[in-house]
Amino acid sequence: MANDTRLARLLHVLIHMHLRGGTTTSGTLAQMLHTNEVVVRRSMAALRTAGMVTSTGGRNGGWVLARGLETITARDVHEAIAHGTVFAIGPADDNPACPVERAANQLVADSLREGEHALLQRLGAVSLAELAAEIAAREEG
Repeated sequence: MANDTRLARLLHVLIHMHLRGGTTTSGTLAQMLHTNEVVVRRSMAALRTAGMVTSTGGRNGGWVLARGLETITARDVHEAIAHGTVFAIGPADDNPACPVERAANQLVADSLREGEHALLQRLGAVSLAELAAEIAAREEG
């Protein structure tokens, strides 16, 4: 099973947009992400719906940051993406009547819930402005 890279890619995109003055085109993003413009537009539409970017059409159209990165957390981006579960593992349903399977499933479910809570807390504690500042500091050092 392939990893879902949308969160990392969209964080990448938003920070690049910020570093480039807040605007860019789908074509530029497609080149940067080694994908096609349709995939970029579909992904960016989720950010537009969440109010993080706006889009303009036409010859000079493209994507524009609608909010400063200090107001956007990694969790905000995560929540803007339509997704199923955070983790690829899950409980079994081979024999629901088996008390061993029920106990194992309970452990897995509790652990997943705790892990997702910790992940969302960490993502919510980091603004994209902080992440961009870390990148700039590394580039200077």
